[in-house]
Amino acid sequence: MPKPSISGTIPPQAQHQRWAMTMLIAGGIAIGSSPIFVRLSEVGPIATSFWRLALAMFPLFMFGAGERRKLQERSPFNLINCLQLILPGIFIAADLGAWHFSLHLTSVANATLLMNLAPIFVSIGAWLLFRMRISGRLIAGLAIAIAGVVVLKGGVGEIVHEQSAGDGIALLSAVFYAGYILLVGRLRSRFSTRCIMLWSTATAAAISLPVAYFMEGRILPMTIHGWLILAALAWMTHAAGQSMIAYALAYLAPSFSSLTLMLQPVVAALLAWVFLTEPLGLMQAIGGMIVIFGILIARGD
Repeated sequence: MPKPSISGTIPPQAQHQRWAMTMLIAGGIAIGSSPIFVRLSEVGPIATSFWRLALAMFPLFMFGAGERRKLQERSPFNLINCLQLILPGIFIAADLGAWHFSLHLTSVANATLLMNLAPIFVSIGAWLLFRMRISGRLIAGLAIAIAGVVVLKGGVGEIVHEQSAGDGIALLSAVFYAGYILLVGRLRSRFSTRCIMLWSTATAAAISLPVAYFMEGRILPMTIHGWLILAALAWMTHAAGQSMIAYALAYLAPSFSSLTLMLQPVVAALLAWVFLTEPLGLMQAIGGMIVIFGILIARGD
């Protein structure tokens, strides 16, 4: 039986869930800004992915040093656990590489829309692999949110009739990101946020570097502005954004968490309108409101 809180009114678990919800939304907004930095980067999409991961290692080393000590005895670093910690890094490397590449082949709104269809794959995967229950309210919220991102793009016809390579690659990135969400959700009960982020980030960076070198050649930015773009991408979107999401996954169901992250297309569309002059019309505004409504419906789950 859980211990009563000091105030005697709000149970500790409820406090954790409220804080996790705040962190999840903030993380979704931070990650939603990443397409702008990817588009503005002076290096190729895979090299941008590498620097996003490599530069993020610095703040991650300083984040939550005491948390690792608290959970270390519960989860020893044996071979099996190390392999489990490496696996999310493989998925996030594939996700970032595919998505960054798609951003250079299609619009920010379209790429972000398709990547954020990951909740479909998360819900299916959670049910098939872990037998997690999916409630009717969550399904309804998911359906409303998906409808919202379709409206945000401009309608079903825009998806059906614009089958570009970028669209397919963005959709593939959604599959990889769903795998990452599911894996982190399982690991978070045994490992700290800092531990998971360090292992997954280091693994993904180690995979991305040789791929960027052989596919793109040049991996170094030419100007200080180029380095600042990569630093913002690494520290604001990956280190801060992904860490907040990993923290939230300890207290919220992965299927609901991935649904809330559908805020990302709304943020990306607004920023693309401001910084990349990609227009945001009435349909996009209505779509954003539908997404938020879907999240509120699912929040009551």
